[in-house]
Amino acid sequence: MTENNNELKWILAKEEHIIQDEWIDFRKNEYKLPNGQIIGPVYNYSKHSFSLVVATNKDGNYICVRQYRHGIDGIATEFPAGGIEYASKSNVPYITKESIIATEEEAFEAAKRELREETGYTSDNWKHLLTIPANATISNSNVHIYSARDCTLTTSQELDETEFLNVVTLTEKELTEAIFGGDFKQALHVLAYYLAKSL
Repeated sequence: MTENNNELKWILAKEEHIIQDEWIDFRKNEYKLPNGQIIGPVYNYSKHSFSLVVATNKDGNYICVRQYRHGIDGIATEFPAGGIEYASKSNVPYITKESIIATEEEAFEAAKRELREETGYTSDNWKHLLTIPANATISNSNVHIYSARDCTLTTSQELDETEFLNVVTLTEKELTEAIFGGDFKQALHVLAYYLAKSL
């Protein structure tokens, strides 16, 4: 497919950081459209890019976690996942658009850490499935999706003091029932399941 991207691209005309701390860089922007019109306010944000792990044990059951999600004010079943540290790449104590972009090496280390800390499971059988923007409409953060097969329980959970989650193992039938029954609520986690199935 050949096209002139200049005919589509918006040009940043004005940028205002509404909130910029160690958790988020939330911006109020104005853009110049291809026809010269200025549009705004347009809201963008950067948060930690994160790693997501479709983990299965030696029986082929899916290793999931259940935890509270404040966006929906409810409990969700999902795959282990967690943010990728950015501090060592920045000389400022807050998030920037650039500092939240991780290498695959950084993302893979985060994937292994999150699986181990959230569930106590580890694996020697990893595969990178996809790296993709988590929400291209309003954010430049990426999700790095991995599969981890033949996982074994090797340690206890190592949760942060603000983490409260339970580990559950689901058969594939139970997982698909959770997806279509509304208990598996994270869209990117549903994507990850189907990627793991097809690749």
